[in-house]
Amino acid sequence: MSLVACSPQTSGTESPANTPSSPAGSDTEQQVPGPGVPKVDTPIDTGRFESAPCSALTDAQATELFGGQFVAKPDPQAPAGPTCNWTPADLTGASLNVIFSKVDRLGLTSVYQAKGTTYKLFEVLAPIADHPAVAYGTSDFRATGVCSIAVGTSDRSTVDITVTQSRGNIGKNDPCVAAQTVGSKVLATLKGGS
Repeated sequence: MSLVACSPQTSGTESPANTPSSPAGSDTEQQVPGPGVPKVDTPIDTGRFESAPCSALTDAQATELFGGQFVAKPDPQAPAGPTCNWTPADLTGASLNVIFSKVDRLGLTSVYQAKGTTYKLFEVLAPIADHPAVAYGTSDFRATGVCSIAVGTSDRSTVDITVTQSRGNIGKNDPCVAAQTVGSKVLATLKGGS
């Protein structure tokens, strides 16, 4: 089943405005998880994926998500953290970004702290592969086919996924559901069970 039919794309490149922002104070001194933030019980070492961010999805997973051929563009030095952007070869307007966030070392705590201020969209999601997840955004872009989620890979790190639906699928399916589907595939790869 093609996820493009359900969703993927990010409006071009990853948007630092849609990436967890660092609150005032030293990140390493701040207690994580913060109040009300779920603990990541089984941390994942994402180091090898950060040096090759497009390895967060296997070719078979990306082909399944896009329903055909795709182009993957890594940017290990992206400002928000190591990033990979996938787009389908058929130029439907769909895309997918996976970011190993390096904005701060507060994990989901920074996303929760930005609820209602930086992030107008903040919605706690069901855990993905037993890892806590939230949908977030500087605005709610779901009606335009875009959703960003953050999945806790440890108490101090997240993998962020932004999905933008193909033009023909905007409004037909929730892009956050598609982002969760991508998240389950990314987590399977990160855990070594691709």
